[in-house]
Amino acid sequence: MENPPDQTESKEMMLPPRTRRPKGGLLTMPFIIANEGFEKVASYGLLQNMILYLMSDYGLGVVKGQTVLFMWVAATNFMPLVGAFLSDSYLGRFLIIAIASLSSFLGMVLLWLTAMLPQVKPSPCIASAETNCSSPAATSSQLALLYSAFALISIGSGGIRPCSLAFGADQLDNKENPKNERVLESFFGWYYASSSVAVLIAFTVIVYIQDHLGWRIGFGIPAILMLLASIVFVFASPLYVKRSVTKSLFTGLAQAAVAAYVNRKLMLPGQSDSYGCYHHLKDSELKAPSDKLRFLNKACVIRNRDEDIGSDGLALNPWRLCTTDQVEELKALVKVIPVWSTGIMMSINVSQNSFQLLQANSMDRRLSNDSTFKIPAGSFGMFTIIALISWVVLYDRAILPLASKIRGRPVRINVKIRMGLGLFISFLAMAVSATVEHYRRRTAISQGLRDNATATVNISAMWLVPQYVLHGLAEALTGIGQTEFFYTEFPKSMSSIAAALFGLGMAVANILASVILNVVKNSSKKGGVSWIEDNINKGHYDYYYWVLAIMSFVNVIYYVACSWSYGPTVDQVRNDKVNGVGEEEQEEVVKIN
Repeated sequence: MENPPDQTESKEMMLPPRTRRPKGGLLTMPFIIANEGFEKVASYGLLQNMILYLMSDYGLGVVKGQTVLFMWVAATNFMPLVGAFLSDSYLGRFLIIAIASLSSFLGMVLLWLTAMLPQVKPSPCIASAETNCSSPAATSSQLALLYSAFALISIGSGGIRPCSLAFGADQLDNKENPKNERVLESFFGWYYASSSVAVLIAFTVIVYIQDHLGWRIGFGIPAILMLLASIVFVFASPLYVKRSVTKSLFTGLAQAAVAAYVNRKLMLPGQSDSYGCYHHLKDSELKAPSDKLRFLNKACVIRNRDEDIGSDGLALNPWRLCTTDQVEELKALVKVIPVWSTGIMMSINVSQNSFQLLQANSMDRRLSNDSTFKIPAGSFGMFTIIALISWVVLYDRAILPLASKIRGRPVRINVKIRMGLGLFISFLAMAVSATVEHYRRRTAISQGLRDNATATVNISAMWLVPQYVLHGLAEALTGIGQTEFFYTEFPKSMSSIAAALFGLGMAVANILASVILNVVKNSSKKGGVSWIEDNINKGHYDYYYWVLAIMSFVNVIYYVACSWSYGPTVDQVRNDKVNGVGEEEQEEVVKIN
């Protein structure tokens, strides 16, 4: 006689299977944003006062020290392209971010050791009444240790910055959600704002610690924060959506370019038979390439199906025949290059923070005449971040809702308009910078301080705030706009490349800024004095700023031409389609959006 089935077991069998919680979503945002935030607090906290550290502890002049910083920032912003390539093609975003976090931590530990160990940097020289001596120059090994720390931090930033943004978008990107595009737009803005909050903390707390507690503690705290960032990110590993990697994206782009050149003499098929003449993958939605940049379409033209395509449906020689997806990816990259290049000038302007630090250091930084508290010179960058965050909040929570309420349907300011407005504001920022510096220098000379670079000029440092605010607005409009522009215009397979392009622009900008700086210094030298001097009162930094302002104005005109030649964006095409349907259909579209 069989035993009756256990009642508990019978009830469990009747219960529906437990549904697994889907991975990704808002739950993962704190871990991803915390990792990016800690990295930014650490790296920006080190950068802001670094010119003072190089001049005081390593004996570098302002031009050489700034050149070193330009190269460091250029490397930091170039490495995201390498990180994006490795993440998209080989290792995946999660693993790249984890490895990069470790690299940043090791670099910060190494930099902290330069402050802790006296033998790894030039020994200070104390002048007496009998002798007048100067500190010995840093040796090659001492500079090698310093540059190694910079390199490790740059490698870490190269993995975290492009992949974190795309990794966060992966957690929220849901094509079945009718409001998916609005969610992503909001995510980009708030992600940028939260990162800016981290930079704000770096510009205030970390800089204040360095000014008042010294380099040892000021470099040690960023290293601890970077360790926390690594632990927090890896801890949430089971919650993440981890997209599988694809083949090398750069190889695919190179194959498409080579195939287009090899097949340059081929005739493109007509519209009637085009779908059977282009090579595409079986599961691809692109059966034929677009009509834009049609000369690249020759890369995917099938000349002889039996000789070009194998039994598995793949090209026998991918350097002579590519897929329609590869061609469209190359087109997307080629198309955005002119628009991308317009952001370089804005990044050059933003990279002048070391000179602004020297300006603030020579001015009265008290909040009022009766106050004893002085704002650290390196903390004035916080006004840039405050302006950026304020714009993001107002744009997302006030301007867009109010405009949508007035129009009776969702309203968005076109991304190309935002980018252009940001570039014009960047021009205004440099014009204001030149005007304020002219006033500061004239006041210093009138007070007899031309030969005394360390004296405080009797002029409030609050005069510098407007230019910082304008830089923040410019970055909020153009920086966020370019990131959104790249992400929406590129195929999803290029999402990390899209995130890295803005950083690549900053890398190119810092290299060009270094070239401009040295050209201006050498060409403006007259009577042994140039516009760029260690003594800011002797130099003519206002003339240097006017050079950048003129270049910025020319860049605005260049952007207008690039924007016109690019044609409509994805958003504009979508809006045209919405405006072209009937009133009943349009009301339905508005409801969906």
